[in-house]
Amino acid sequence: MTFLAIDVGNTRLKWALHEAPGPGAALLAQGAEFLDHIERLAEGAWASLPTPERMLGCVVAGDAVKRRVEEQMELWDVAPQWVVASAQEAGLINGYDHPTRLGCDRWVAMIGARQRILAQGPARPLVVVMVGTAVTVEAIDAQGRFLGGLILPGHGIMLRALESGTAGLHVPTGEVCMFPTNTSDALTSGGTYAIAGAVERMVQHVIAHCGSEPACMMTGGAGWKMAPSMTRPFELVDNLIFDGLLEIAARRFA
Repeated sequence: MTFLAIDVGNTRLKWALHEAPGPGAALLAQGAEFLDHIERLAEGAWASLPTPERMLGCVVAGDAVKRRVEEQMELWDVAPQWVVASAQEAGLINGYDHPTRLGCDRWVAMIGARQRILAQGPARPLVVVMVGTAVTVEAIDAQGRFLGGLILPGHGIMLRALESGTAGLHVPTGEVCMFPTNTSDALTSGGTYAIAGAVERMVQHVIAHCGSEPACMMTGGAGWKMAPSMTRPFELVDNLIFDGLLEIAARRFA
């Protein structure tokens, strides 16, 4: 039963075709497309794919973008299904004040991270970091309850905000360093350390709340940029959202 997983973020659509809906299923094909070019998929990357028998996706870019994706899927006879956060799913309990208002990307990535940590050994608290257009830092206790999370701007948004609000800050991207001595390095280092600091603060909160240090997982297109600046041990995972979609699909399509 071929399975198509789709992750529609704020900037790009990422997709992966697996031979079955479930963790560990063989990857048949994968790709990505900027949202401005979604209309290329049906006649381009998707045209030669085997027809998926099941599909599950996660979209944060809004209903208009979702409709454009569904139009591209009309070349197949497969019903589009999209994840919405719920009170609980796949072993994760949603502690948000209004569970359905939690971003589906955050929810799915946490499900993927939770199942990944369980596959490695005994349950333990977990901090999940997604570094993309925006950055999210989530806390999960050892029992699988989502405690809450942080949202902050990604690097690009931080830099654009400073450029638009401050005269004369149109400078090239710099390097991350301990003591920046030029404006480019100061901007890049400031954004990087802001994200690292948010992660460190959340780890401290989880230690205080749970009584033990959490595992930390990082994902997202810009995760590799953060890696050298992290203060805690962490696992860099290519795409936790696909891991989560596979886990959810295994239960929904069993």
